[in-house]
Order: sequence, then structure tokens, then C-alpha cells
Amino acid sequence: MDTILAFRGIRKEFPGVVALDGVTFEVAKGEVHGLVGENGAGKSTLMHVLAGVYSPDAGLLEVEGREVRFADEMAAQRSGIGMVFQERSLVGSLSIAENIFAGRQPVKFLNWVDRRRMNREATELLRKVGLELDPSSLVSTLSSIEQQLVEIAKALSLDARILILDEPTATITEIETHLLFDLIRDLKRRGISIIYISHRLDELHSICDRVSVLKDGVYQGTRVMGQVSLDEIITMMVGRKILNTYDDRGFRGGDTVLEVRGLSSTSFSDVSFSLRRAEILGLAGLAGAGRTEIALALFGADPYARGEILLGGERVEFSHSREAIAAGIGYLTEDRKAAGLFLELPVAANIIAANLRGFTERGLLNDGEANEQSARFVERLRINTPSLQQIALNLSGGNQQKVLLARWLMKRPGILVIDEPTRGVDVGAKNEIYGFIREIAREGTSLIVISSELPELLILCDRIMVMCQGRKTGEMLHSEATEEGLMHLCAGLAPSGSGAPEVAR
Repeated sequence: MDTILAFRGIRKEFPGVVALDGVTFEVAKGEVHGLVGENGAGKSTLMHVLAGVYSPDAGLLEVEGREVRFADEMAAQRSGIGMVFQERSLVGSLSIAENIFAGRQPVKFLNWVDRRRMNREATELLRKVGLELDPSSLVSTLSSIEQQLVEIAKALSLDARILILDEPTATITEIETHLLFDLIRDLKRRGISIIYISHRLDELHSICDRVSVLKDGVYQGTRVMGQVSLDEIITMMVGRKILNTYDDRGFRGGDTVLEVRGLSSTSFSDVSFSLRRAEILGLAGLAGAGRTEIALALFGADPYARGEILLGGERVEFSHSREAIAAGIGYLTEDRKAAGLFLELPVAANIIAANLRGFTERGLLNDGEANEQSARFVERLRINTPSLQQIALNLSGGNQQKVLLARWLMKRPGILVIDEPTRGVDVGAKNEIYGFIREIAREGTSLIVISSELPELLILCDRIMVMCQGRKTGEMLHSEATEEGLMHLCAGLAPSGSGAPEVAR
């Protein structure tokens, strides 16, 4: 192989944490090289070293056979390194061309921006990523996949020979993912090397030539994708058994704790279902099916036009989420950063956020009791944090999700809705979260789990309800549910060869 990039003994420390410890491996020219590991394994830190965001404390980088040291991101870009971050860097109020050439617009006489040239060059770059768009269009008008491709066009505008893609499929659909993979294969044919970071391990065989694994900042090895199984990669990542089968838990149905009758809003219509004590009810559907909107209506966060919600047989109407919380309903949002966590507050403050009254005496917060109880949940959920005062923003995605889960476990709701429980978390943290969800159900809490991953619902749920375009298309008991059958219902069709599924109410 013709090596284009080499990491040689890279080490990086932060206060109290060794993020990278002697990482050494190589990337070939024109290769799609997967980089995987649990949250906190050091993947992003290593890529930030490569992109010039961080300087390594020890070790060196080699690009095309020569040692390089990047003082900043601009220096890395001049050496042909382009990075598309997991968190989008585009500005919605600017045009596509303005985003692509931000800070380096072509200029003409008297340093006026040469918009004609900028739009012409942007058009050429957009065509390279398969987009036929007006470069003067605002980024805010683009779809998720179009924004993702504009990000890649922006990186290519820097003449990138090494392109880093960090979780590129996290916010796009399966069909859009195929479009992205076609582009990646095209870039590979042009000789561009791509480092591909993803928690979706099933993608590796589809797109990667080789994969390297990090664990706790230490390099575990590199494997050729055609010669390694996903189970072997998972073992390298986590070193422990993964819960990938349904756990019966002895659930045989209990009293009905929640009943929804004919609920309708602008996002869904005539939805009815029930939830039993200690049951895990899955809610499946494609994007726009109305799953999250139903959850927000149950939680008093969104209004509904018609229908009834009954708790313990008694009709309830919530005008605010605090009323739902008081009635014993909790909701763990799908977007932990935008709508769940107080990112600039410490771990302890985030954990007690739903239970402040329990730690308040005469208007003053009892810090000692709050910290003591928070520490108990940090230990129970194995939240990896240097202290209770660590800012939530600095935690990995999996640990941020555990903090949200700890918040509701402390509140002890009778019904807990969990929206996308493992979005953006690694396979190890996903495994732990599955275990906690099962544990909560064993303790008697009833759960509604919303997930875009059908295998996740099949692993977790006793029963699965399916939505399509705002309407309920069916329910399946775990014993009869299959991915194929659920997907038919997600598309508004009866499961192939089985007729209409049994509706379990």
C-alpha cells in the first residue's frame, strides 16, 4: 500500500485524563479507513490532532512520508487535511457559496468580494459531490443530506487529500446514506483518503477497506474489513459481552397504567394504544411518522386537538410538562444537547434538575444531599466523569445520555418515555443503556421507547406499535415481530404473507 498518513506514538493528555496513549497506525492513499471505539476512546481527540485543533504531547504525524507539525487548523488544511465535524459548522443565514469560502472569499479590485467567481467555483465543487444547487441559496433551505454534502464540498475546496468524516450518517436517512456512500466511493476512485468514524458498525462492511480500533486512548489494532467480523471488532472495542437478544424478564402483562384514545393533532391522527405496568412498549416509524409528537403530547409539551389520555383509568389533561411530571410521567428527549442537558452546568446539577424541590429547604438548595444522591446515581449508571462538578458538555455522548437517564431514575416516574435512547452513542454504552432500561422495567416502571433502529426495538420491547405518516398502522407482540414485518407497517403496508398483525391492546 502507498501510505499517505501515519500516526507514530501519538499521546495527548488533558487535566486528569490521558486521552491518547501511544497511538500508531497508517492510512493508505485512496483508502476508506474506519476508526471505531467507544465514546471516550480517543477517536475525536486523535482526529483533532490530525486537523490541527490540538497539538500532541508526544509522537508525530507523517503526511506523504514527511513529518508534519500543525500549529493550527489552517496549517493542517494547507497540508491537505479536511474535516467534516459531527456537529455541523454551516451558517444557515449565509448562502452555500459563502459557507464554502467562509473567511477566504475570492476578491477583486479594492478587496471587494468577487461573488461571480465565488459562485462559479462553488458550483463546480457542488457538482463534485453530486449536487445541482444554486450556490446563492441559503443553507437553511437545504435538507440534512444536502448540508452534509455541502460540508464535504467545503472540505474539498481546500484541496483535501485526506478527508475526515465524523459520524456522517448520524442525522440522515437510509436512502440518503446510500447517496453519501456513492460519493465516498467516487472520492476514493479519485485517490482521496477518507477516515470514517461511525458508531453504526454495520456500515463498516459497506464502505470501509480497513478499520482501526481504539479503547481508552490505546490503539487495539487494524483489520481488513473482508477478513473480520463485527463481533470481533466489538470485542476489540469493549472487551465484554453485548446484550443483543430480547430479555423476557418474565413479563406477562399487568394492569393498564396508560390509555390513549383517538388522540389527534396537526402531526398525528386518531391514535389509540395502551401501556401496562412494567411493560416496554416500542414506538416505530420512519422520519415524520409522528412518534416524537405523540410523546410530547403525552408529556404536556405539545397540545393536541382531540382525544383522551387516561392514567390509572382517570382522564388527565396536561397544559404543561410540569403537570405531567407531577402525575408520574418522565420524558427523555431525542436531542440531549439541544433539549435535554444544561450543557454548561455540572453533572450533579443536571441529575437533580427534575427533582429540585426534593433538595430545597426554605428556598435554599441542600448541596450536600444533592451531591450525595447524584453520586449514588453516577455509581449505579457507571457514568464516566472525573467529578460531579464536571461540565456536562465535556462528557462523551454515552455518558451524557446516562446523565439524562439518572435524572429520571432519581425522579422515579411511573411511566418513562425514552426517545432515541442510544442515538450517537457507541456499542458499549448502548449495551449498558439496554441493561438499565430492562432494570427499570423489572422495578415496575412502564416504558415507551421510541427508536429509528428496528433491531433496537426487537431487543428491548415486549410489544411494538408502528406509525406511518401520523397514523397507527399496527402493533406486534415481540413473539411475532420481525424487521421485515415492522418495515412493512412503517411503510403503511400489512406484513408480507401474514395479513394484518394481531393488535394487542
